[in-house]
Amino acid sequence: MTAKYKAKGFAPVCVLCGGALLLTACTKVEDRSLSPEQPAARNSTLPERAVVAFEQNRQAFFGDLHVHTTFSYDAYTMGVRALPDDAYRFMRGGEIQHGAGFNIQLREPLDFAAVTDHAEYLGMPRHLDGDRPSDWPEILSSGQPLKITAHYLYTVLTQAGGPESLQERLDLPNSDAVSSAAWQQIIQAANDHYRPGVFTTFVGYEWTSMPDSDNLHRNVIYRSDAVPELPFSSLDSDDPEVLWQTLDRQRAQGMDNMAIPHNGNVSNGRMYEPMRFNGGALDTRYAEQRNRNEPISEILQVKGSSETHPILSPDDGFAGFEIYDQRLRKEGGMSQPKGSYARDALRTGLELQHSAGFNPFRFGFIGSSDSHNASSPVEEDNYHGKLPLLDGSAGLRQGKTLLIPKATNRGAQWSAQGLAGVWAQENSRESIFDAMRRRETFATSGPRIRLRFFAGWDFPDDILQRRDYLELAYQHGVPMGGQLQTPDIGAGKSKQQDHAPILLLSASKDPLGANLDRIQVIKLWSDAQGQSHERVYDVVASDGRLRNPDTHQVAPIPNTVDAASATYTEEYGAAQLSARWRDPDFQPAQAAIYYARVLQIPTPRYSTFDAKALGIEALEPVSIQERAISSAIWYQPETLD
Repeated sequence: MTAKYKAKGFAPVCVLCGGALLLTACTKVEDRSLSPEQPAARNSTLPERAVVAFEQNRQAFFGDLHVHTTFSYDAYTMGVRALPDDAYRFMRGGEIQHGAGFNIQLREPLDFAAVTDHAEYLGMPRHLDGDRPSDWPEILSSGQPLKITAHYLYTVLTQAGGPESLQERLDLPNSDAVSSAAWQQIIQAANDHYRPGVFTTFVGYEWTSMPDSDNLHRNVIYRSDAVPELPFSSLDSDDPEVLWQTLDRQRAQGMDNMAIPHNGNVSNGRMYEPMRFNGGALDTRYAEQRNRNEPISEILQVKGSSETHPILSPDDGFAGFEIYDQRLRKEGGMSQPKGSYARDALRTGLELQHSAGFNPFRFGFIGSSDSHNASSPVEEDNYHGKLPLLDGSAGLRQGKTLLIPKATNRGAQWSAQGLAGVWAQENSRESIFDAMRRRETFATSGPRIRLRFFAGWDFPDDILQRRDYLELAYQHGVPMGGQLQTPDIGAGKSKQQDHAPILLLSASKDPLGANLDRIQVIKLWSDAQGQSHERVYDVVASDGRLRNPDTHQVAPIPNTVDAASATYTEEYGAAQLSARWRDPDFQPAQAAIYYARVLQIPTPRYSTFDAKALGIEALEPVSIQERAISSAIWYQPETLD
């Protein structure tokens, strides 16, 4: 056994995700997807897609930078046998087999993707040859992946010493060789499926740090196929600062990279805490290193939203979106909201800038799925879950079939989201990576909503109606992710002038999705004492509902969702929304942060589609308001004389 894989208290995620694995005696509702007699023949043809031309003023591309395959221990032990090659085929629009035996396919291909298998024990479960119970031949001959997986987990967790035994089995004598072979296959698959101008792949992996069962996971993404011989895992160190030091050294050696935090919502306050991992005080060096290595954070995914929490944002009527705040450990317990959510982190950054002169939380936003099915399960009406055993079918998710009752299955509380949106000049590794580095990114809960956001001081009144709108926006302002400088107002004029920044916002609906409800601006600022604040402004709404711009609030859009049929109508909403807006509460001496959020009209949630498929009554919430959330624009005033 190599030193790299010696036990360090690492808890297998298969234990953390689902709690106790309880088998029920009978099937309450028929759910044939769990044991299909014969999977349908797969279509091996990938859809033809044209090369997307270079665009100077940038264009939107959508992708998923968080996908696991059979090389991840928790995916393999939950029935997944799909390889990185399968994952990229799926993301390119191809059809693959789900771990539960049925075929899955996206309605529309993605533009870019990354396979991010866990660096810990990479590829090792596929090589286990330990003792098996005498009935294994019969179980294996059944050909039912979920039955095989359930029996395997039951054996490991109850008859063979529990999680420690699983960890011992994963400590293989040839661990480095096994992981290296898997890593090379990941790299090869990324290179094989890279089609510049059509589909972009990134080599990556997940660093899965779980100190005291608190989620500090990061995905590491490389700009090219210049990558290390093996991924740096949390078995090497579970300290994010050591990860950043490693990534700094790799960049110095020509391996450009970044780390992307995810699921701060279940970090129990540790993802964005105002202290170092070892409890020490933050300083300028820490802030620079963190911002250099983590320019973006993943805020929408299957395991919930990490934008904000109702406890942190009680005046935000849309803060309770797809909240999942249970810690990822067997006994559960609520994850502490403070320090766990992105908006709160941005506010903490403002306060640190005021009190200490540095800000370690200058990051943009993306979404990604965290699928463990070698897929991207982000479509509400086409949702196939994160892990086959926990939530791979409507019956499992709704607790109406065998294997796991809903009360003990955390997978039943997960979400069908999210995707990463970037504004890049072309669909290539270099262009998309550079967009992420400059934070010109946005998160969506699944729909391909295109959200633009700029800030400046002197945009023309009619800029949104002009053909050269984008050229002017880039020329005279900054896009999402940027820093808005204090304007040069000329000699002899007071810096306390009544001159607020102009925000340009525009959004267009997913061509295959629902209409848009409204665009909001979320403003965060710090006062003279350094205390941070937040306010949500409704700046434009469909159907003429923003009748009093001074209040910046609108009535809820009518909800047309019919739960029984899992349908909705588009009599409300708009295909496009845009606004040129000034902050009415701007104070030149106050540091501020702005970001945009666009909401769809209500549509059926995946659980409502599940209920229809099973012939049962849908539980609340039956509808969902999908959304896109931009990266922020920062305003830092000059010191006033």
